[in-house]
Amino acid sequence: MTDTNIIIGRLIEGFGLNVQLFFVTLLFSLPLGLVIAFGSMSRFKPLSWLTAGIVWVIRGTPLMLQVLVIYFAPGLLGWGPLWGSGGGARFTAASAAFVINYACYFSEIYRGGIQGIPKGQTEAGQVLGMTRAQIFFRVTLLQVTKRILPSMGNEVITLVKDTSLARIISIKEIIMMAQEYTSKGLIWPLFSTGIFFLAFVGILTIMFSRLEKRLDYFKA
Repeated sequence: MTDTNIIIGRLIEGFGLNVQLFFVTLLFSLPLGLVIAFGSMSRFKPLSWLTAGIVWVIRGTPLMLQVLVIYFAPGLLGWGPLWGSGGGARFTAASAAFVINYACYFSEIYRGGIQGIPKGQTEAGQVLGMTRAQIFFRVTLLQVTKRILPSMGNEVITLVKDTSLARIISIKEIIMMAQEYTSKGLIWPLFSTGIFFLAFVGILTIMFSRLEKRLDYFKA
């Protein structure tokens, strides 16, 4: 029984890293995605082409490969230990890779939502003397939020599961922790990791469902 408690404790510890990576990624990728979206919609063609190219590369390559490149590339290029050393360095590198990857995906969701708003509403705001910033925050933003919420929810739930890819650079998240016991002949820790992910995804699903209901009053 004691061994079981120790294993469960280590799995909880490992899942804590998954959760940390999840929140760090959301904290930085959500605003960065909006910046990238504005870049891709810019009337300055070199900027929009550059942004579109970056998004194309990130969306067209596996996240696991991006984690490896971001972690190992600085050393291979002779830039020195950009991320430092130890577990903190690996977590920082993984966070950077996840933020860049999800920011690019979020940017496409933002762009689709913003471009889906009828131009007549922007023109009406201009007639009323509103600035572009006022039009965006007072007219466009609420409608965009309503439109993109289901897609954002899907991406956020995908992020929960993708955090397990961090083990590729030896971050001891829950899957890697469970695999250590699998090599010793214990299978149940690996299968029990699914309970952690299901519980977390279930909480997020309920939260997004309630948020969608709260926005039902606003017909986008």
